Parts: sequence; C-alpha cells; structure tokens
Amino acid sequence: MFDPSRLALTYLLIEWVIRLVMIVVLPLRRSPEAARSWLLLVLFLPVPGLILYRFIGRARFPAWRQTRFADDLPYRMNVAEGLAAIGETGPDRAGAIAPLAGTLGGFPACGGNRADLLTDYDATIAAMASAIDSALRCVHLQTYIFADDRTGRFITEALARAHARGVAVHVLVDALGSRPWAKRSMAMLDRAGVSARLVLPVRFASLRRARTDLRNHRKLCAIDGRIAFVGSQNIVNRDFKPSIVNDELVARVEGPVVAAFDAMFASDWYLETGERIASERIPAPAGTTVLQAMPSGPDFGTAGYERLLVELVHEARHEVTIVSPYLIPDDALLTAVRNAVARSVAVNLIVSHVVDQKLVRLAQRSYYQELLEAGVRIYRYRSHLLHTKAVAIDGMVGIVGSSNADMRSFALNAEISLILHGEDAVAPLLDVLNGYIAQSDRLPLSAWRLRPRPMRVLENLARLVSPLL
Repeated sequence: MFDPSRLALTYLLIEWVIRLVMIVVLPLRRSPEAARSWLLLVLFLPVPGLILYRFIGRARFPAWRQTRFADDLPYRMNVAEGLAAIGETGPDRAGAIAPLAGTLGGFPACGGNRADLLTDYDATIAAMASAIDSALRCVHLQTYIFADDRTGRFITEALARAHARGVAVHVLVDALGSRPWAKRSMAMLDRAGVSARLVLPVRFASLRRARTDLRNHRKLCAIDGRIAFVGSQNIVNRDFKPSIVNDELVARVEGPVVAAFDAMFASDWYLETGERIASERIPAPAGTTVLQAMPSGPDFGTAGYERLLVELVHEARHEVTIVSPYLIPDDALLTAVRNAVARSVAVNLIVSHVVDQKLVRLAQRSYYQELLEAGVRIYRYRSHLLHTKAVAIDGMVGIVGSSNADMRSFALNAEISLILHGEDAVAPLLDVLNGYIAQSDRLPLSAWRLRPRPMRVLENLARLVSPLL
C-alpha cells in the first residue's frame, strides 16, 4: 500500500545524504567562490542542485581528451624549444612575467616579430581575407562564431579560392557558440572544399562525461605559419544581434611567434579529430617586437589566464587598464586590484554600457560599488558593445586576445592571448585604450550609490550565481 509519509521520509533522507556528500565533494579542486555558490544551491535545493552539478559542475574534460592533449605535448614543446632558441632579441626584452606565461601556456617569449592592431571591424575582415588570398600552403582558422551571413560568406569565398589553388584549409568552429548558424555554415564550408569541424559538439552521450558548457572560445587565423590574426572578433556581421553593434580589437602578427599560434591550432585539431596537421617551420623575423602566445583553458589543468592577470596586477607600479565586456572578478583578482590602488597604482576598468547578456550584466554591476569605493576608475563605453579583451600594465606589458576578466574565461573556456612585451610594443595598445576611455563615461561613486534598491537586490542575486556562469 502506498505510504506518503514513508516516501516523504525517504526523500528527506536523500536530501540530507546529498548535502553531506556534497559538503565533502564541492570544495575539491574548485575556487572558493564556485564552491560557495554550489554549496548554497545544494543546501536549499539538494536534488535539483545535484542534477545541475551532474551536467555543469565539473570543469574538466573526459579522460580520453586529457590523454590526447598529453600525447600532443611533444609537438607543442618542439615549437616552444625552437622559439626559445631564437631568444628575446630586440630593443625591449620581456620582463619577469614572461617565464610565468611560458609555464602556464607552454610557449616562451621571442623577438623578431611585428604586431599591428586592427580596430575597424570590416577592415579587419578584409585584411584577413587578403592574407588568406596570399596563402601558398595552409590556412588555419578557428573561431567561436562562424555565421553564414555576409561576413561569413566573404571569408568562405576567400577560403574557397585558397582551396582551389591547392592550399590546405582547415577550420574549427565552436559547436555551441555557432549553434544558430552551424548547420548552414558547415554546409557552406563543405561546398567550398574546406575541411571544417565543429568543436566540442553537444551530444547526449557526452552529458555523462563532462559539462557541456566547456567551450573553445579562441579566435585566431594563421596563414602559412607566417601571419596570424588573434583577438576578440568572430566571423559574423558586426550587428548580428538586434540593436547591438560590436567594436573589436584584433592583432595582425608576423614573425616567429606565429609558430606558437599555428601549433595551438594543430593541437586543437588533433584533439577534435585525432588527425595530425603538418607543422610549419618557425618563420623568419619580421620586426623587432618581443611577443608571446599564451593559450589557456581546462585542458591545461589550471586557471592560466586568471593567474597571469592577477600576477600582472600585483606587479603593477603605475597604471593598470583592463578592458572586458564581461567583468566578473574572483576574490584573487579583487584583492590584487584593491592592493594595487592602495599602492597608488591607477586602475582603470573599461566595460561596455551596451550589454547583450542580462544576467551577466547584473552580476557584473554587483562588483561596481566595492571597486569604486576602493578607488578604481570605471569607464562605461558608449553607443556600441565593446567586445574587446585587452590589458595594459605600466606601459610595458600588454595583452590582446579572446579572454574576458570573468569566471568563464578563467576556468571554463579555451582561450588564446597575445602578450606584448616592452614599451614600443605596448604604446599602440595604449593609444587604442585611451581612445576607448575618450568614448566612455566615467562612473561616479556618488551616482552609483543612488541606483534603485530593487536593482541592488537583482544584482546581488545574480552575484550569488556568478561563479557558475
């Protein structure tokens, strides 16, 4: 006979077993912020919390992928050794941060490079297509979004021309980032003769082995192992979201450092397909700039970009400028920023006033008051969505890439960064960042404290789940 009271008691016991087990499990290999959020969820909603944790709670890939990534290590090390042999020739040598970035990402700083910063959206796409049209041997393109719109068709036509010349063309597209366009875009690339793959496809069978929101967020294009484009820009129209126009920053790079970007593409291709791509030689010097490639992501087993950014802020002596459309700092970065201000370092955070993700926006706003009270200067970029991800420290170290200053880029996404070493290399980046500030409104603490109380409540609620975003 059915006994409701026994069923209720059984459910209650299950809830307490879940709570007790998760108290032990959740703090392991997880940031304090994420552990607190998960524990709070499991405390109040044990069964739904356990189900959600089963899908998105473990920031690691399945064992077969970890093994494949380890198998590829000798190929990446071979490129790293070649770059190390070149050394940091040039007027500006890399500082103390280069060894840390080399340990975290696997590639050393090297001289003999040139980097040009591109801020015009359509001109960047045109420059990439022009470089593809110059390809003689191979084109390796990786992006989070590849749409079948005007921009996607323009790049696909360039890829098709390269393929028709006998150039080996490989394209990696994130399956979730490109989900609205994936079927049509992959068909378009296939018709062009391009060898294209969806990265980390979401399948029902994969839900049992790893969280599905671990994504490859890298955006890079390497041509013949001698030219690379790296930054924040996807292969999609600038206004692909209704009423939102994106502003981006991309670096066009030539010189030995391109070999590192090419090696990371080859590594990602191997992870997704099990196929090896022939390595290009390390290219000849093309300038005098010291540059460094730093990949990061769950494959590396550590929050590489977060560790680099925190160390950079701790090392700053004069000025820190961070640009990120999605700014959700962890405790380590918050502490580093507050300490920097206490050392009389000028800390500038440039965020976008125009937003495309409401929950992230609320979580981000929850940090503004404590940052402003600490003395941080927050600038909100007007008119467009500033999608740029960039950092400048003391005019001596700069970063341009795909990494946001948020939990997702720190722990969940595969990202790629270009590190600029030396005053000559960072000066053009400072010009770009100062231009952003000129197009922004500084947020005053007095005005921010007057925002409506219901908004504060929503921000604080969003902050509770921000480590899970």
